[in-house]
Amino acid sequence: MPKTPVIALLGGGQLGRMFIENALRYDVTVHVLDPDPRCSCAGIASRFVQGRFDDRDTVLAFARDADVVGIEIEHVSVEALEELERMGKRVIPSAATLRTIKDKGLQKTFYRGHGIPTSDFALIDGREAIAGHAQLLPAFLKLREGGYDGRGVMPITGVDDAVNAFDGPCVLEKRVAVAKELAVIAVLHADGSCAAYDPVEMVFDPKLNLVDVLVAPADVPAARVAEAQELARRVAQAFAAPGIYAVEMFLSTDGELLVNETAPRAHNSGHHTIEACHSSQYDQLLRLYMGWPMGDTRLRSTAAMVNLIGEGGTGVPVLEGADALLAQPGAYVHLYGKAETRTGRKMGHVTLLAEDRPALDRMVDAVRGNLRVVPAPTTEPSTAN
Repeated sequence: MPKTPVIALLGGGQLGRMFIENALRYDVTVHVLDPDPRCSCAGIASRFVQGRFDDRDTVLAFARDADVVGIEIEHVSVEALEELERMGKRVIPSAATLRTIKDKGLQKTFYRGHGIPTSDFALIDGREAIAGHAQLLPAFLKLREGGYDGRGVMPITGVDDAVNAFDGPCVLEKRVAVAKELAVIAVLHADGSCAAYDPVEMVFDPKLNLVDVLVAPADVPAARVAEAQELARRVAQAFAAPGIYAVEMFLSTDGELLVNETAPRAHNSGHHTIEACHSSQYDQLLRLYMGWPMGDTRLRSTAAMVNLIGEGGTGVPVLEGADALLAQPGAYVHLYGKAETRTGRKMGHVTLLAEDRPALDRMVDAVRGNLRVVPAPTTEPSTAN
């Protein structure tokens, strides 16, 4: 009998969990490496290995017998991916792509070198260099490596802010007057074909700097939709390696589309595709891993996604207010199987499908007003004799 293909996935968080949920429909095997024995994928992977995905030797030992190697987080050993490519493994994203994208400085330089529109910036080695780039202020300061989910980014309004700024290799990026924040997921196949999903509009939580709600399709003219999709395809084709590219963009108040950042993996901005599209971002990723034909990226419905963010402290997660939501058609709850909730931690999301935007907005308001992930009440130890 033919050998069942083995996919070695570096990272066991919620992106990996949703990928496995889709992959279970097919005859494939998914192995997961993650340092957390209670990670979201630990209980559903075909094989789970506890270990560091940023350690070269650990990754090589884990993926040596796999057919395909993928990631669900950027902070993995690029050196291991390069060696696995030399061994003939299919690695998506490519090691070269990941090496560029995981360093925000290299990423911004890549855009500039390929004629991809992006906001003006400077690469600096420490906070003292900010004063030499006053023409970029007000700006955002981004750590070149290690940031995620809003961490590693801070506003710099003027030179005086430098005293409290990150100190180390950073990108100082001129602040753009933003009308909307958009994201487009582009899929680049090994045969060179490239498809793009409809742009989504993202609304961020101003305190946590995380996506609060996204709406698909974005409320922009048809010509702008086509422009955003074409820009995302340009980004994917510039990297010239098969993969999924989640391209976050600014639509400026001047009407210019600028690429902010790209993630070479499944992304929060594409969670709605599970229910809202013919082929989800996770299905597309599996198709890329297996060398199968590309899926259909079209939307089947107006859709929204609301992130469920932990609140109220740390503890065993409890979902409050779900009964009324689950009674509504078009509402789909996804919990990420995390053993512990914390204030500001992504614990799940809700996808909403509706006939039109007014109905969708009403559903979004209902979720935001009623659904919460909080720690379970603790039971005080009895003092009775």
